[in-house]
Amino acid sequence: MEDIPIGALCVVLVLLLGCSAFFSGSETGLMTLNRYRLRHRAKSGDKAAQRTNKLLERPDRLIGLILLGNTFFNMLAASLATVVAIHFLGETGIVVATAIMTVAVLVFAEVVPKTLAALYPERIAFPAASVLSPLLKAFHPLIWLINAVANCLLGLFRAAVQTASQSSLSPDELRTVVLEAGVMIPKRHQAMLLGILELEEITVNDIMVPRNEMAGLDLADDWQRDRRSTQPQSVHPSGGLSRHHGSGRRLLAPAQGAEPDDAESHGSTAPTWKICVGSLTSSRKPLP
Repeated sequence: MEDIPIGALCVVLVLLLGCSAFFSGSETGLMTLNRYRLRHRAKSGDKAAQRTNKLLERPDRLIGLILLGNTFFNMLAASLATVVAIHFLGETGIVVATAIMTVAVLVFAEVVPKTLAALYPERIAFPAASVLSPLLKAFHPLIWLINAVANCLLGLFRAAVQTASQSSLSPDELRTVVLEAGVMIPKRHQAMLLGILELEEITVNDIMVPRNEMAGLDLADDWQRDRRSTQPQSVHPSGGLSRHHGSGRRLLAPAQGAEPDDAESHGSTAPTWKICVGSLTSSRKPLP
């Protein structure tokens, strides 16, 4: 070590801090990815998303690799810093190197890369996955040994990593996602999606008119007079029977400005009017 120039040691020290920053940023970027967007991109054929999604299938192995690299480079950097400090300051350099490396690792290898990864997770995670994937294969025996020890300790807390299922959204969480979609989902579509989520809370009275609020009309009456007498309604059960057993429906006004159909085409002198019930439209003739 004494034969190596101090300048070269300082360059290696900077490179070691950069490697430590890479592993720190990769950890934050991979763990803060939007899993649902990642799965969507993976199913769409995005190679980088597929590679990243495969890494995240076993987070214990991924975290073991990242922490192994991060710890190795941090400790090696601290050792080199101690050698450089002792060369210039003697025994006092040990304390100085410890203080300097604490600040350097904290700022340049932890706070800065993790903050960038949290702000731009996809920009950090996708390139990092292309580097971590071969490293995971190369150091698989060592990673397996580390995970075996860690899983034994996790077993004390009854945490089975192998059987851990992918998280899913609850109805309340899905409602929050729809509300926070912003301009990505139009307001009309948001109302439709929220209506589906609230379908279990809807009662029959919310979508159907009670029988006691329905108006019965005689089919023999003039439809112009019926229209003037009941403006809010458009279609009513009618005929000589009660509301519960109406013999038909009588349109008080042509639906959406429609005109009566040609009577000759139906072989009758009675005009045919379009009847709209909810979103369904059909053609009926007034009963005689």
